[in-house]
Parts: sequence; structure tokens; C-alpha cells
Amino acid sequence: MDDVASQFLANNQTTFHLAIALLLGAIIGLERGWDARDQKAGERIAGIRTFALIGLLGGISAILAAEITVWAFPVLLLSVVAMGLVAFSERLAHIRNFSITGMVGMVLTFCFGAIAVAVDPVIATAAAVVTAMILDNKAEIHGWLQKLQSHELDAALKLLLISVVMLPLLPSEKMGPGGVLNPREIWYMVVMIASISFVGYFAIRVAGARKGILFTSLFAGLSSSTALTLHFSRQAAKNPEFSPQFASGILIACGTMFPRILIYCLIINTALLPSLIWPVVVMTALLYGPAFFIWRKHSGQLQVSQPSLSQNPLELSSALVFGALLTGILLLGEFLKNSFGDAGIYALAATSGVADVDAITLSLTRMSNNNLAMDVAVIGIVIAAAVNNLVKSGMAWSIGNRQAGLLVGIPMVLSLAAGLLVAWLQ
Repeated sequence: MDDVASQFLANNQTTFHLAIALLLGAIIGLERGWDARDQKAGERIAGIRTFALIGLLGGISAILAAEITVWAFPVLLLSVVAMGLVAFSERLAHIRNFSITGMVGMVLTFCFGAIAVAVDPVIATAAAVVTAMILDNKAEIHGWLQKLQSHELDAALKLLLISVVMLPLLPSEKMGPGGVLNPREIWYMVVMIASISFVGYFAIRVAGARKGILFTSLFAGLSSSTALTLHFSRQAAKNPEFSPQFASGILIACGTMFPRILIYCLIINTALLPSLIWPVVVMTALLYGPAFFIWRKHSGQLQVSQPSLSQNPLELSSALVFGALLTGILLLGEFLKNSFGDAGIYALAATSGVADVDAITLSLTRMSNNNLAMDVAVIGIVIAAAVNNLVKSGMAWSIGNRQAGLLVGIPMVLSLAAGLLVAWLQ
């Protein structure tokens, strides 16, 4: 009796999977039929019915391959390909369209049907939906390609190179004095910075200038707050009447640096978060608050040009330099800690923060995983971030004008004092 029940369930499961294979084909066929809806009956090579049957045929081929012969799947797949080639070649004689997207869609539909029956219907369904979306968004995808610039494509490929190619090849073992150097972990931090910069850059690239100062500044903080500070300072010098708006943008970009620090800690050392979160929240609030107050008081229809992100670490040379900088700071930090104790770490944080806050932040976060006290790491990170922002305040004053310098500098100093006080009290 149990064998009969098991066989009944197995047969019903097979029928259910075949129904899924049919529906997946219908989903892709619906998109294909919609795309060719203006063509007359008989002019379409394959629509919803044909694709539904191809999906069902894929599912049947999987059953035949398991029950009769393994050759069933390849033979039926080649049959679908042959029929498609004949149909597309005949159509090519009348319509000069060399796209093979429809042919690829037919082959994929057949495979999805087989996967739904023989492997996992969930995987098949997900793949079929993604395929239908790709087919349906032809105009949007081609539009993105038209807007994409050559150096941006190059940057994306380099990001893939340093992440999926180089990262797995590096050894994951402790090296150097005190075992502070781990090649894979160091390069992982380089990839993380490059990825965050990548997101920030394209956020500005896609909609920054259209959305105005607030949007541009927010995402510039992910990519390069220094580049935005330089850009807005120059704009303030050229257009003094808009100095408050540009000052608010600089404050927002610099404030975004602090949540970014929390992201680093969340990825590298979550144990540091409880000690770091309150200084970061206080410093962020003391920059965001005045920024929004200034912006609302002086808001208008001002649109800004996109800042030049020339220091984008998606450049391979910049990534290598950043990796070398991380290595140097880790080694120097270990030496200063052993030689001068906490004071050496604070001096290193202040010095490094003048030029780059990411490298020292990642280094101290990494060192807190080993033998650096949590409170020392937190104060060091706050010092580096505060010094970096004070440097940007000086840029706003010297490159921009006095009004921009005051509007940026006063909140920066308050943020610095409050962040250090909260970190010290903890």
C-alpha cells in the first residue's frame, strides 16, 4: 500500500513539474508574442503557444532521458535548434534582422523545462523570469549602453578583475611583524572601497546633476567627498551668492563618510560597532543637521554640475596604491603601538587622516581584530575622520570664500569635539 501511495505522489509530482515547464515557456512566450504583436498571423516565428510547447518539450525530454535513454535530451534539443534555424533563415530572406535573441530564448526555454522536471523548479522559475525581464527591457538596456562611456566600462571590468580574479588567488595567511599582514584580507578591503566608490560614482552619474545638491552630495560621500569639496568650493568662489547651498552640500558629503565607516566595521569587525556607533551617530547628526538647516533656509532651484571623481579607486593603479597604503599603515601601526603605545596610534591616525580616512579606518578596524584595544581603535578612527574633515573645512575656506568656510568649519569643529568627547566617555 505504501509503495502505491509513493508511486502516486511521484507521478503527481512529475505532472506538477511538467505543468511548471509549460508555464515557464508561456511566460517567455508572452513576452515574445507581445514584442511581435503588430505582426500578422503567420509572420511570427514563435509566440506564446510555441514557447509554451518548447518548455513542455524540455520537461518531457528530461523524463525520457531518465526513463528511456540519455540521448533523448540532446536529440530533442538539437531538433528545436534545427527547427529554429530553418524558421529564422527563411524569415531572414524577407526581413533583414540578424538578431539571434529569439533563437537563444527558444534554447533557454527548452532547458528551463528540463531543469524544472529534472533539477529544481525554483531554479528554473527564477531563471525564466530573469530571462523574460531581459528580453522585455531591450530598449532600456540598449539605452544604458548608449549612455555608458568607455572609461566607465573599463572601470567596471577592472572592478571585476580585482574582485573575482585577483582576490581568490591571494594567500589567506598571516605575514609580517606580529602577523598583521594578510594579503587576501588587505585586498578584500581594497575591493570593498572600490565597490562603494563604484556605487557612489554611478549614482551621481545617472541622476546627480538632475537631482541637485543634496542627492549629489549624499552619493559623493560614498565615492569621493574630497573631490566634491574641491568642486563645490570652486563653485562657491565663482558664485558667492550660492555659497550656503554649496556649504550644505560639502557638509552632507563629509557626513556621509561616517556611516561609511560603520559599513567597514560591520564587514571587518562587528565587535567594534557597539563602541563606535555613538561617536559616529553624534558626528553625523552634527553635520547633517546644520546642512539641512542651511539648505532649507537658502533653498532654490540651483542645479549643480557633476563633480569630477578623478580619485576614483576603480582605476587599477589607484587600487594598487591604496593596497600599498593599507599595508604601510598596518606595518607602521604595529611598530608605533609597540614603541609608543596608544599615543603612537593616535599620532598615526591624525597624520593619515590628513590625506585619506579610508586607509587608516580600515587599518585600525583590522588591527582591532588582533591585539589593538577597542577603545584605542575607536578614538583613532574618530581622530582620523575629524582631521580629514577639518582639512576639507580649510579647503572650503581657502579655495571657496569666507562664508563657505565658516558655514562648513563651525559644524565640523563641533562634530570633532562631540565625537571625541563621546568616544572618550565610553
